[in-house]
Amino acid sequence: MPRSETLPQGDVRLLDTDLAQRLLHSTELARLAYIARDGTPRVMPMLFHWTGTEVVLSTFAGAAKIAAIRARPDVALTIDTSGVPPEVLLLRGRAEVSEVDGVVPEYALAHERYYGAEQAARTIAEVDRPGTRMARIGVRPAWVGLLDFRTRFPGALAGRP
Repeated sequence: MPRSETLPQGDVRLLDTDLAQRLLHSTELARLAYIARDGTPRVMPMLFHWTGTEVVLSTFAGAAKIAAIRARPDVALTIDTSGVPPEVLLLRGRAEVSEVDGVVPEYALAHERYYGAEQAARTIAEVDRPGTRMARIGVRPAWVGLLDFRTRFPGALAGRP
């Protein structure tokens, strides 16, 4: 794995660092930032699943964020810890939204990671009913940043888009 301090902010190879992998497989929430239909910014904390190439978030069909993300697919994600010092993974990319009948497979996988197999099975059984439609929001990171407040600090972002 590459050492994070040798890669510049924005380099997608930061995804292969220990810190990024730990956060991508953690039970921390992802915070999805997007522009709402009224033109104002929104941030939504969400469960997520990392496939190895994209962050997948799920929501139920009809959610306002679906139309907003389709209209403006450039989004940002943050996955971070609340401890001291905090550890932060910053992602930017284009979201692809697809609607599916039933439960998005990554939604079930995320529930299992966050809550364990038994609770996930109960939750999925509650929502997986005839007529259930969900939206799968897949984000392939095009820009990656890391902050660990030991070797990578917010000041390192200065002057970078």
